[in-house]
Order: sequence, then structure tokens, then C-alpha cells
Amino acid sequence: MKSTVEQLSPTRVRINVEVPFAELKSDFDKAYKALAQQIRLPGFRPGKAPARLLEARVGRGAVLEQVVNDALPSRYSEAVTSAGVKAIGQPEIEVTKIEDGELLEFTAEVDVRPEIELPDFSSINVEVDPIEITDEAIEEQLLSLRQRFGTLTGVDRAVEDGDFVSIDLSATVDGENVAEATASGLSHEVGSGQLIEGLDEAIVGLKAGESKDFTSTLVAGEYAGKEAVVTVTVQTVKERELPAEDDEFAQLASEFDTLEELKADLRERVARVRKVEQAGQIRDKVLEQLLETVEVPLPEAVVKAEVDAALHDAVHGLDHDEEALNKLLEEQGSSREEFDKDAQEAAERSVKTQLLLDSIADAGNVTVGQDELTERILFQAQRYGMAPEQFIQQIQQANQLGAVFADVRRGKALASVVESAGVKDTSGAVVDTAELFGSSEDETEADASDSAESEDK
Repeated sequence: MKSTVEQLSPTRVRINVEVPFAELKSDFDKAYKALAQQIRLPGFRPGKAPARLLEARVGRGAVLEQVVNDALPSRYSEAVTSAGVKAIGQPEIEVTKIEDGELLEFTAEVDVRPEIELPDFSSINVEVDPIEITDEAIEEQLLSLRQRFGTLTGVDRAVEDGDFVSIDLSATVDGENVAEATASGLSHEVGSGQLIEGLDEAIVGLKAGESKDFTSTLVAGEYAGKEAVVTVTVQTVKERELPAEDDEFAQLASEFDTLEELKADLRERVARVRKVEQAGQIRDKVLEQLLETVEVPLPEAVVKAEVDAALHDAVHGLDHDEEALNKLLEEQGSSREEFDKDAQEAAERSVKTQLLLDSIADAGNVTVGQDELTERILFQAQRYGMAPEQFIQQIQQANQLGAVFADVRRGKALASVVESAGVKDTSGAVVDTAELFGSSEDETEADASDSAESEDK
């Protein structure tokens, strides 16, 4: 087999492939074997009919078509590998010549990863917010903990923000009752905004047994997007009584004996959260600077595939009706033009990010260990509320294991850039990124340790 590569653009190539028929013998054998199982010829056991008789029955053209269709994927993959082409996306394959008994020729056009000129990462400088742990933040955490251990007590007064109420709801649209918007005995925390828009404002000031009408736009069901007149009736009103801030509460809510010990622990928790937030801000700003400064040619077909995927997700819940999507966007104060523009921009940014981080990973010889891959899978399984085994089975069935691997590798590539970048907070203090992200030296030592342990075993 011979193959040559033509560079059509920085992101697209054409691969020209010539396959002598002598190299297709195994493909012909496979085709005849399949035909022999499908066709019964008198005098021959199933699967034993000679090739020439099978060919006489179905015609040479049908055999050639089957052989070519079966041979193209493997020969394309072989050509890509031998030429070192970094293909992305699906190829467009065209058979250009079939000389029966002599030669098969075809071309494959496919998007490829472009060559990207990477900057000196030490020239990247970003500024982030400092880590601040205020007494107010500690008190917020303590209040949240007290609320978890609070008790609800009935009160004979008008509803206030933060109260817990039991309510009945009904709604009409143009005088017609909306069945799916009717409910009795609903529990609701006033101010949470978890039910119908405008509900909290309507409830405040009502007493048990009182009702009020208000207007709201329905978001689901037959009347989605329609303005409805909603009637709310308050059945009961309860307020939450919080336990006192003392040592007794600390013993009830934690493993600590005193309130001061509990507060100290809460301070440490807040500090960890702030460090995670700062690390996220550093990653985002470093990536943003990379995207702004590095030129990345974009493969059109890959970008289009992402745009198409966004549209598919948007119409999936609308019976794939684009007109319904257009109508919904108008009701939300947007338009199809805005949707398409946003989808295009998001796709371009996503593809640019992936290509850039993949190039950084290649340049830095970034690898992903089994432990790192397992850790990411466990994290995502927990995030989706699934058992790890179930999640692994699901991503394997969807052929998404490679995507998870790539995501971990890109994350490590970005972390390597952060390690080289200059990072300060807004007060001028230098941020120790090694403390937040670890360092390549730490990783090397860990790898060496793992290797030593393996040798000891």
C-alpha cells in the first residue's frame, strides 16, 4: 500500500491511498465466507460453496463493493498511522479508481491538529483575588450549621421572610384552570425562590387561612410561557428556632467540646474553600491569557460538529422541533440568531482550548497514570450520583473513556503552565502555586516512589 499526504490548509489534509489487489486477498476471503453463510447452493453444505459459484450468483460488482466497503476503514487507519497524521473528526472518503484485479485508489480528507507555536510560559503573569478569611465568613458557616439543627415552631402571625409555610396553589390562564399548577399542602421556605416566580412576595404579610392572587409566567406543561393568575392560600406558618451559640451546641453539632474549637475548625474549612476558589481563578486567568495570545487555526468541521451538538441538545426536549426552539427563545427575550451566535462562539472557544492544551501536553510529554484516571472517574461518578461501576459501564458504552483521559491530560497540561506563570494577588503578594497545585518535582518524586514500591513487590 502506498499513501501520500497533501496539506490543504493548516487544519486539513488529503490522503491519497493506493492498494494493490494482492493486499486485498484477506478481504476477499472474508467477503466470500460471509456470502457462503448467507447463500445456499445445491450440492454444497452451508458455508462450503466455492467462491466462483458465489460470485456467479451475486455478480462480481456486488463482491467488489463489499470488499471495498470493508477494506476502506482499515486502510485509511493504516495510512494515517504510517504518515503520522494527527487526524481529528471523521474523514470524507472517496473511491477514485477500481481496476479489478490490479488496483484500488481512494482519497480521504480529514481535519488535523494544527501546528501551534507555544509561548514562553514564564512570560505569563496574572493577578487574582487574595485569600481572605473574615469573621463574617465564619459566622455564616456557623449560622448554616445552627440552621441544620434548628427546630420549627408554629406561630400566630403574618408570614415573614425565612418562615416555613404550608400552602395551597391554583392557577388559571385566560379563565381556564391549569391542572398541573394545582397543589395542596406544599411545604415552602419563604425567600428560597424554589417554586413559582412572585410567590415569596405574595406570601409575605399573609396569615394562616388568608389567600392572595398574583401573576406569574408558567415554565412547564401545556401553558409553558403563558402568564397565569395564581392563587396562594397559607395553611400554616412556622418559624425556625436556632440553638444558642455555646459549648453545648458545639458538642451537639460536631466532635468538638467547645465553641471556640468548632469555630477554629470552621475557619480551616473556609480557608480550604478560599484556596480552591483562588486556584480556580488562577486556572481561568492563565487559560484566558493563553487563548488571547496564542494563535490556533480552527478546523471548520470540528467546530461545526460542536455547534450541531449544541443545537441537538437544545431541541432534544422539544421533540427536535426547531420552530418550537425559535418560539421558546423569543418568549425568553432572545432569538435564534443570538442562539446560533453564542453556540458558534462557544464551539470555537472549546475547540481552541482543546487543541491548545493538547499541544502543551505533547510538548511537555504529559502522561496520565491509572490512579489519576480512576480518581477522575470516581469524582464524576459521585458528581452524577452514580455507583462507580455503573458510571464506568456507561462511559464505556458511549465510548467516552478516551474523552475522560483527554480531559485529565489537558488539566495537567494547564497546571504545568500555571507552575511556570507569575501569579500575584491584588495586594501585590506572590501566590505560591505549588502549594495550590503541587509541582512537577512532587509528581516526579511520587512516580519514583511508585516505581520503587513496584520493584519491592
